[in-house]
Amino acid sequence: MARIAVTDGMDSRAIQNLVEMGHEVIEKHYSKEELEKGALAKFDAVVVRSATKMTSEVIAASDALTFIGRGGVGVDNIDIEAATSHEMVVCNTPRASTHSVVELTIGHLLTSCRHITRGDRGLRSGLWEKKLLRGSELSGKRLGFIGFGRIAQGVANISNAFGMECHAYDPYLPKEIAKQFNCTLHDDVDSIFSLCTHITIHCNLSEETHHLVNKDRIDMMSGVGADGVTCGNHIVNCARGGIVDENAVLSALESGQLMTAALDVFEVEPAGNNPLLQHQNFHGTPHIGAATAESQSRIGSEMVTLLTDHFDGLKPHSALN
Repeated sequence: MARIAVTDGMDSRAIQNLVEMGHEVIEKHYSKEELEKGALAKFDAVVVRSATKMTSEVIAASDALTFIGRGGVGVDNIDIEAATSHEMVVCNTPRASTHSVVELTIGHLLTSCRHITRGDRGLRSGLWEKKLLRGSELSGKRLGFIGFGRIAQGVANISNAFGMECHAYDPYLPKEIAKQFNCTLHDDVDSIFSLCTHITIHCNLSEETHHLVNKDRIDMMSGVGADGVTCGNHIVNCARGGIVDENAVLSALESGQLMTAALDVFEVEPAGNNPLLQHQNFHGTPHIGAATAESQSRIGSEMVTLLTDHFDGLKPHSALN
């Protein structure tokens, strides 16, 4: 049977299932240097998350691999072109973490508008800032989606229930899909920023989307909701680091153009020295969008299916090449 490397962790039940099928599973994280020197050269498959970078150099040094599995959605840490040239199939688990990321996005939106994190920090410092921390409701506000795939659609369902007006920019989505979620699809990304006070990011990181959220677009935001309430501007990113220009976000927080910003993903991770962390109107989480027991269980289960199909000679259902 196959020899499988799991470099960034995987649900223990999934690993046990693979072992019971007769596969040899090695759980170990390798450094960039170890990977480039051929740490995966004697493996048939590797399962990674975001920490392991499957660059062209790493792939070239891992010529025995026939399968690269990404536990999660984003594959910007995998050189798919290089994998294809080395006849390695690349798969992800796009549906497994949807609910978890939807809930975290909503959590960040609520935390932003009601100053929950700032209030908690104040309490821990002995402050009672009841009069200062006047928030605003999500109801009656326009929420702009950059990307409108499964996660964004889940956020839209909940946002509709809150009474928000949903707008989206996604050049790859038919307008009929957006209509199913009571969401208006726009042809121009700038119109999302000029219209909406709340922006949430749900696209992949690519050359096209790198720093898509920048100073010029943040400056387009009005700070006034559809209901006429001055609610300020708010940005949430639970997609991929690098889509948001973090320097522009910091400048907008300092000037007041942004009232709050919330990131689960950063351009450089870990983000321990990021100056955003020092701003009182910023709050973040350490890339935990899929970090729930339920999501990890689904990711593990789907990865077992993908690996099984691959080694049975079938094309895995989420193959990207």
